[in-house]
Amino acid sequence: MSTISDPQRFEHTIALFDAANAEDPNQEMVSGTACPKELLYGQRMTEMLGRFAPDASEAVRLACRAQHIQRWKIPRKDYAMTPEGYQHWRTTLYKFHAELAGKFMQEAGYDSEMIERVRKIVSKRGLKVNPETQMMEDVADLVFIEHYMLGFASAKAEYSEEKWLDIIRKTWKKMSEQGHAFAVSGKLKLPEPLVPLILKAVQGT
Repeated sequence: MSTISDPQRFEHTIALFDAANAEDPNQEMVSGTACPKELLYGQRMTEMLGRFAPDASEAVRLACRAQHIQRWKIPRKDYAMTPEGYQHWRTTLYKFHAELAGKFMQEAGYDSEMIERVRKIVSKRGLKVNPETQMMEDVADLVFIEHYMLGFASAKAEYSEEKWLDIIRKTWKKMSEQGHAFAVSGKLKLPEPLVPLILKAVQGT
């Protein structure tokens, strides 16, 4: 792991992020235990980052934990069910998550430089050009594949194979070469029922 400038401050900030996400009224069952959905998501992001990039910077480690912070407060249903509505929802979320992460970091004592660095990552500014932003994107995509893609497939059972290939290819396109390599290295738990579809999509890109 990379060096943390102030371990006590870092852990305090993570605790603030987790406390905010523990308020999530939406629950997910894990090994028979109900867990707040976004709290679990943040923990999964941290776990995946530890596997994918154990030497990640302090900023990336904070950003990954805060990426979905209190997401339930801005539901998709409040925006038009159109491509434009979806993009508006996503950009509103990015700003919301970044501002909230910065607020908790300031409360914990981080300086403005580090806060802005984390805000940039969380708001996904500089994809493909900012290595820290891209690293968080890779981790988010890997988490989606390992933990959420199968459930998403079940919820969208009416989707055709071509639609699924398109979804997988779009996810793949957002990732870096390092993300691609990790995804097919055997270190990622691919959703078994979807492996043939994933491989078909990837080999076709």
